[in-house]
Amino acid sequence: MRVLVLHSRYLSGAASGENRVVEDETRLLREAGHDVTLWDPAPEGLRGGRLLRAGIESIWSTSAGRHVRDLIQLNKIEVLHCHNLFPLLSPAVLRPSASDGVSVVMTLHNYRLLCLPATFVRDGRICEDCLGRLPWPGVVHACYRGSHPASAALAASVSAHRAYGTFGRVDLYLAVSPFVREKYLQAGWSPAQIVVKPNFVWPLERRNESGDYFLFLGRLAREKGLRTLLDAWRNVSARLLVAGDGPEGSDLRSMAPPGVEFVGAVPSSAVPPLLQRARAVLVPSLWYEGQPRTILEAYAAGVPVIASDIGGLPEVVEEGVSGVLVAPGDAGAWTKALHRLLDDSEARRLGQGAHAAWRALYTPERGLANLEQAYREARGKGTPRHR
Repeated sequence: MRVLVLHSRYLSGAASGENRVVEDETRLLREAGHDVTLWDPAPEGLRGGRLLRAGIESIWSTSAGRHVRDLIQLNKIEVLHCHNLFPLLSPAVLRPSASDGVSVVMTLHNYRLLCLPATFVRDGRICEDCLGRLPWPGVVHACYRGSHPASAALAASVSAHRAYGTFGRVDLYLAVSPFVREKYLQAGWSPAQIVVKPNFVWPLERRNESGDYFLFLGRLAREKGLRTLLDAWRNVSARLLVAGDGPEGSDLRSMAPPGVEFVGAVPSSAVPPLLQRARAVLVPSLWYEGQPRTILEAYAAGVPVIASDIGGLPEVVEEGVSGVLVAPGDAGAWTKALHRLLDDSEARRLGQGAHAAWRALYTPERGLANLEQAYREARGKGTPRHR
């Protein structure tokens, strides 16, 4: 099959799970013999006038639309698979493909088409003010990058393309979890237009024994819940490695109790070695996570996960089988869960369940089958529907 993959890359590079999903799916399809063209521009150097122009282009990028049409015609594309559209592509890239007889697929990694920051989080708390309506409350609160102009540009783009039926030109949306799908359905999207397609990860060397330390992998931002974890650590005698960086980095370092080590942002190549000695991966999020890649990588290495019972996390972490679920923001409950995993036999048992979950659901073989099935389903829909 001839596939064109589109993705406006995040500047966080390999630290972005979405960037890595795009890279991995492209590699997976190519290794399976599909003819894949990838266009993934990155917004480096956007300052001053270039930043302003990018904001305007994010509303309706005619140049990106023309380039996509050229790529479709040059490469005789059959399936257009879109990931992140902002800021360099805009939903305009979805429009010319329909007239060229190309089937259109789009992965819903997050809530970008429903919420300006894509997280349903404002001021560190869950916020659904824009769910099922135009995202103008997000402009008032400068939800996108803390900027009123940037928020206005993104809201104008989403609103304009809803009005012009652009999102109805997509044959099939691929939600990364049932929870993500449900949020779009709550916003009024058609159930027939959205299916669930989980991510996958490559095989990793399995962990030996029960692990030496607990591991947090992620952005140091308020909604990630690391403050709760540090509060819990005051009553835990164990090592915690924190790999990542972000806006709360300095505050979190200053409040960290003994036993907590911040190792900074790490490249993707450094993640498997960290997992080899991890007792459990910790996901104390306070927001509606979809399907964190970190969890799937932990499973591939046979490492259990302790996660907040919120969003899509309970759909991927099975209580007592592949990990432990904890009430979000409850430091006492986290302390109890951590003590549970300090038992070597429990850490090994849950690690076996984690690896079994990876083998059953998240292998490259399963990922390829899911992708090919989605493309066949999109091709079978014929002329895209309009809303």
